[in-house]
Amino acid sequence: MDGGAGVLFGAACVGREVFERDLPGLKILVVDDEKLLVKGIKFNLENEGYQVDAGYDGMEAVELARGGGYDLIILDVMMPEVDGFEACMRIREFSTVPIIILTARSEDVDKVIGFEYGADDYITKPFNILELKARVRALLRRSALVSSNAGAVFSVGHITIDTEKRVAMRNGEPVELTVKEFDVFELLAKNPGRVYSRENLLNIVWGYGYQGDIRTVDVHIRRLREKLEVNPAEPEQVMTKWGVGYYIRG
Repeated sequence: MDGGAGVLFGAACVGREVFERDLPGLKILVVDDEKLLVKGIKFNLENEGYQVDAGYDGMEAVELARGGGYDLIILDVMMPEVDGFEACMRIREFSTVPIIILTARSEDVDKVIGFEYGADDYITKPFNILELKARVRALLRRSALVSSNAGAVFSVGHITIDTEKRVAMRNGEPVELTVKEFDVFELLAKNPGRVYSRENLLNIVWGYGYQGDIRTVDVHIRRLREKLEVNPAEPEQVMTKWGVGYYIRG
């Protein structure tokens, strides 16, 4: 159980009709060792039209994720057996499913660690259930959305992405990217030579309401280089404009 756990469950059905029309029947896994909290989140998400499974420790999260076919996973940090960070890292070994981390730790370093381990978003406890539902909707829509350039294939040097299949390849070999990693690279690849500041990338990819650490962008850029560049220490495509931001070499 993550210390300081808590959630406000008011106004559970706000936006239900809109959501059910947009994203019907998607499958979510909620994992936290505080069973009452899991029960409340599960109840509210099921009221939104989701299919929701529950788990109560990190090892169970990994096992369920491996065989569950989930569209999104919500993980608490402080859990027995395996904590949420470790569970997230293990899930990333076989899946790019969107992951939201729940944590009572408000320090920036803990949030950055979550992104390092592959999380797509985080929420600090205690939180309002409306905020959680909004984060869930945003991640699911982003991961399910077919790009307006359906079927477009972009090649940037040795890197290729298919925006319809949401597949990335390095020298013809598939590379597993998380939802946010793909979104960042897709934005940059569609606009080669254009420099995006960290603030621009946060606003466009994470949304204007995102209140997280700006270093989140740096973490995702570094992970993109590690996965896509031949030599991450000397990138050829994902470039830095010092003091300004990031861009794809035009």
